Amino acid sequence: MASSSLPPAMEVGESRNWTELPPELTSLILHRLGAIEILENAQKVCRSWRRVCKDPSMWRKIDMHNLGDWEDMDYNLEIMCRHAVDRSQGGLVEIDIWYFGTDGLLNYIAHRSSNLRSLRLTRCSQITDDGLVEAVLKLPLLEELELSYCSLSGVSLRVVGQSCPNMKTLKLNRHPQKENDDDALAIAETMPKLRHLQLFGNGLSDTGLNAILDSCLNLEHLDLRRCFNVNLVGDLQKRCSERVKVVRHPNDSTHDIDIGSSEDEYPYGFSDIDLMSDDTEFNDYYDLTGASDYSDYDQFDYYDDMLI
Repeated sequence: MASSSLPPAMEVGESRNWTELPPELTSLILHRLGAIEILENAQKVCRSWRRVCKDPSMWRKIDMHNLGDWEDMDYNLEIMCRHAVDRSQGGLVEIDIWYFGTDGLLNYIAHRSSNLRSLRLTRCSQITDDGLVEAVLKLPLLEELELSYCSLSGVSLRVVGQSCPNMKTLKLNRHPQKENDDDALAIAETMPKLRHLQLFGNGLSDTGLNAILDSCLNLEHLDLRRCFNVNLVGDLQKRCSERVKVVRHPNDSTHDIDIGSSEDEYPYGFSDIDLMSDDTEFNDYYDLTGASDYSDYDQFDYYDDMLI
């Protein structure tokens, strides 16, 4: 019997050289990381990884997830996000921004990403109604929008619906609200193609819910958790169950709501990768491991030129 059926690269005790992976496989792995991890860690491993990280296809989706401690970080997340958007070269289709979003950043993204399909803003208290309105006017192809714990009103929602006629998914998550149907009426009047609607903690009443059911005839998933002004019983409950495939009730569990309460776990972390396993001399010479000031674009252009 053969001593081992494993290929040579998998022999016990033999280390893996991550830098020699084919670019296609490296790209698949790095796509599992967020933008911060790519810019602060992955692109500094070696030449080959940096080339992959520079490819515009790596930036069709930008995930700027963080734990809300951005003010204590050694780098500026807004500048980093702008750098990531620039790398997409107009190919950005999905972006997630947590905590640090501003009107200026949102419009920077919209101006350079007219093909954007999905926008997620979580706890971005600095984004205003005017900022959102100005941005969505430049995003006619937007199909998915999440606004979680942002200080935005039904006025901006109405403009979103009017400017983005293909809107299919809307997630509007708030702290539990007093009775107010402004959001619901804006949705009913301007977003008839919705298929997925999450109104976590919204203040809509039975009147607002009926308006949505009257107008959004393609609705398949309706999440009303913590919408305590809705009396989902009797005829209204029957109407929801007959019209909508999946309905989450006001008192249903909220354990699966992702609102930035815990850190994501990336399946391909760097715990088992030696960041200096290849091209140590190169890293020392150009000091890539210390390059975290994204306000200095000339520095990054210099590195990029040297790697071509």
